[in-house]
Amino acid sequence: MMDKQDIDQIALRLVSLVPPGLAQVQQDLRTNFRDVLAQGLRRLDLVTREEFDVQTQVLARTRAKVDELEQRVAELEAVVAARGGQH
Repeated sequence: MMDKQDIDQIALRLVSLVPPGLAQVQQDLRTNFRDVLAQGLRRLDLVTREEFDVQTQVLARTRAKVDELEQRVAELEAVVAARGGQH
């Protein structure tokens, strides 16, 4: 779950390792590093942070609904048991 800013940070770190004599090509290297990193990460079939957060919220709502339904079923079972199983 890396975003563009994370990729840029990694590219900057890689560029900082380039010897000073190659300073004139640092911007080109940064662009190339960023593109290669982004391309490699796309192949990993990762989700974005936004997609992850959305799915986390969906899961939380689903979990809450399941909890509500479990409680309701328990209440209905208690009513049936109190009636002695009669309908």
